[in-house]
Amino acid sequence: MSSQMQFFPSRTIAWYMAKMFVIRTFAIMSGLVLILQTLDLLAESGRILAFDGNGQAEVWRYVSLRTPQIIEQFLPFSVLLATIITLTTLNQNSEVISMKAGGLSAHQILAPLILASFAVAAISFGFNDRIVARATATLQQWEAVDFGPLPIDRGDRANIWVRERDNLIQVKQLRGRGDAAELGGITIYERDGGVLRSVVTGSTGARDGDGWRMEGARRFDVQSGGVTELGSVRFAPGVRPDQFTLASVNADGLSFGALNAAIDDLEAAGRPTQALKGALWHKLSGPLSSILMPLLGAVAAFGVARSGKLFWRAVIGMGLGFAYFVADNFALAMGNLGAYPPFLAAWAPFLLFAMIGEAVLVRTEE
Repeated sequence: MSSQMQFFPSRTIAWYMAKMFVIRTFAIMSGLVLILQTLDLLAESGRILAFDGNGQAEVWRYVSLRTPQIIEQFLPFSVLLATIITLTTLNQNSEVISMKAGGLSAHQILAPLILASFAVAAISFGFNDRIVARATATLQQWEAVDFGPLPIDRGDRANIWVRERDNLIQVKQLRGRGDAAELGGITIYERDGGVLRSVVTGSTGARDGDGWRMEGARRFDVQSGGVTELGSVRFAPGVRPDQFTLASVNADGLSFGALNAAIDDLEAAGRPTQALKGALWHKLSGPLSSILMPLLGAVAAFGVARSGKLFWRAVIGMGLGFAYFVADNFALAMGNLGAYPPFLAAWAPFLLFAMIGEAVLVRTEE
């Protein structure tokens, strides 16, 4: 069979290029993570240690929670840089010319890199879904309590606000769903005609009939300045559990399945879900952006290295990659504002730059 009719004409070449690409990807990512985590820790260590009792263990805990976020954010950048470095090296060593002289097309030369990027995308999706989502949820709750101890389990929702008639209810921590929902750190701002009359605080709360029961309650009267111990009191009659559990859905802190379930619950409750649907689709299109990087960076591979244009080809490849990230963030922001439909917000940049990359590859191949 002709080499032009085969996707991988040579197993040796495919393995050689894929291994070179993957090693550079994770080497660049390791360097970026080390530098960025160090800078981030220098900025946040003061806040962490400001809480009485925090020390080295809490600093390392912050590192363990922040590092997955940095990996998620900069893995596509690492794939782009690894693509450009790999293809530039092959071009400088005349290996691309040798492969083309052997009858390989541009797409066959890129095929091992694209296949390797599929594997990177699959690893990225699993890592984001299983590790990054949990780390993000935990870190956001830890930051909400100024890096102090979390009163309930890690990974639950935090800082939820619900309106009940003229009153405002704040819940610092929430665990569970439906009638099994448990509230922690409750504050009720009792108002009359928009004027604050009293503030009721309690340690925990649970479902009680069509309302909720608060334990350890005490009321502060704004006018008199007095504090009254209430003990166990019933509050928020008619407030449904979904008003607490769905009041603050953090897409970044939920896995793909959990976010999909939250969207179904919101739709059943008649809540808007357009922004969350965009975030749901982006949990797929985000990791798949790694597949675009070999295509966008391919301009660095083709063209004679001694012509003096190799540097500018590498710059063009890097520019295309960064333009994709800008367009992706812009489209996602437009989706959050409701200007773009969710599917378009998540997938339009991916499809657009796939066509741009293919057009540039065909146009610049010599």
